[in-house]
Amino acid sequence: MKRSTLALFSLIFLSHFTHIQAQSDDNFYDVNKIQEIQITFEQENWQYVLDSLRFNGNGLLLGSVEINGQRFNDIGVRYRESRSFRPGNKRNSMYIKLNFIDKEQNYQGHGSVKLSSALRDPSMAREVFGYEIARKYMPAPQANYTKVFVNGEYYGLYVNVEPIDDEFLTAHFGESEGTFLRCAPNLVEPEPSGCKSDVFGSLQYDNSAKCYLHNFQLLSESGWDDLIELTYILNQKPSEINRVLNVDRTLWMLAFNNVLANLSSYTGRYSENYYLYRDSEGKFTPILYDLNLCFGSYKNTGVGSDLKLKDLQSMDPMLHVDNSAKPLISRLLSNEEYKLVYLAHIRTLVNDIFRKDQYVERINELQTMIRPAFEEDKNRYYSTEDFNNSLDNTIGKRSRIPGLKELMTPRTEYLKENALLAVVPPVISEISVTRREQFSSVKVEDFKIQARVDKFPKKVMLHYRYGDTGSFSSIEMHDDGKNNDGEAEDGVFGVTVKPTDGKSAIQYYIYAENAKAATYNPSRYMYEQHSSSLEALNN
Repeated sequence: MKRSTLALFSLIFLSHFTHIQAQSDDNFYDVNKIQEIQITFEQENWQYVLDSLRFNGNGLLLGSVEINGQRFNDIGVRYRESRSFRPGNKRNSMYIKLNFIDKEQNYQGHGSVKLSSALRDPSMAREVFGYEIARKYMPAPQANYTKVFVNGEYYGLYVNVEPIDDEFLTAHFGESEGTFLRCAPNLVEPEPSGCKSDVFGSLQYDNSAKCYLHNFQLLSESGWDDLIELTYILNQKPSEINRVLNVDRTLWMLAFNNVLANLSSYTGRYSENYYLYRDSEGKFTPILYDLNLCFGSYKNTGVGSDLKLKDLQSMDPMLHVDNSAKPLISRLLSNEEYKLVYLAHIRTLVNDIFRKDQYVERINELQTMIRPAFEEDKNRYYSTEDFNNSLDNTIGKRSRIPGLKELMTPRTEYLKENALLAVVPPVISEISVTRREQFSSVKVEDFKIQARVDKFPKKVMLHYRYGDTGSFSSIEMHDDGKNNDGEAEDGVFGVTVKPTDGKSAIQYYIYAENAKAATYNPSRYMYEQHSSSLEALNN
């Protein structure tokens, strides 16, 4: 009753129904610029009110905000529903709803702002750097830093994370109308009667819709049946999983979680902190979220006690492969091709990001940029000394948060030497598309694609699409002397793609596997592809 009265009081007496629209050329998530957010409440005891609202539900406190000088009235604020929330905390993660009253009110197209307090991250780099890595290989939020002021006083340096909402879905999937769910395990109340215990967000098939309701939040108008179908096929008919799941993007997420020891996610105890979106092709894609505990800040895999530093450094890349309670891992990796792809993704992450010490340089760049704002923050969780030591040393006597370099440099060496990852994958090179011969009047009307593939390939596939949107089709490439590949068994593989319906441009990438490993060219094939057009080939 108190919560309803407070919300009504705020709505009636504090509403102005006005806002100033301004244009900005800046990107709100530009990682090279610290943003500034000024929040104003009429209540002097705003912290007590926000504590009460968060403790009792999802109520919002009405106020106003300036984001980089642009003012918005009639916005709602609450502390975010994370396990890090504690009443009386000197700082909690915050959620700002810009379109609380005026549904059209937004900042650069964003109707809400999500601010992370970076609990259990003395480096203040885990989320920003983690998302920066993830975005190279899969749909993931943007993230940067912002200074937050409340009623004119500096409240703290926060991580500003892009919400996973309609704007995000449209940007990454070209739509936002599909089934949309958030993994949100109820860690307080027991499972409903008849449901499996300790399922959390692991996507085990359960007995009724109420069991799923206990662990997931539906964000679209409908979709429970879609989720149940996904879990049924994953657990009962895994050979059909490609029909309802974007397997490749799922394997990227699992590879990311393993390499970065991101255990506050599907790979950890509660299988949490991800969204599921089902696109127009009927396939779910998992989307990572809440990375403030990655790089080993959270240490429990769900099997046994928390991992020690040495255990994190040498965590098995095949963790959970035989664990039926983690079907997204055990069911997918029981498929030999999916296993090779998963290991290829781990190899790519290690080689692209961690093989040399450039990752340390990147973290140093982020810390150098935010250092003044961090040191000015009187409400920060960690000392300047902890901040300075957060790469090379474990911080804290109880939480024992690993230094990022302390964890990742030995982990990189371990993964490089792991028997499953040390094998040599095929090498794809000398990729070409046949052009019209000089002075010839005969135009090229199809795409004859060649590539040299070494290291004993047993299968080579071309994935292609016309234009720059939509899904990829697949066709096998051959080295038999009959497919535009030169001599048989000369290491050159070829295939011909014949355009239909006036298609004149193509994007493509190549996959190859041998007996023990797989590879792609380009390695970031979901965001970078080779391309060609009939016009270019005929010039």
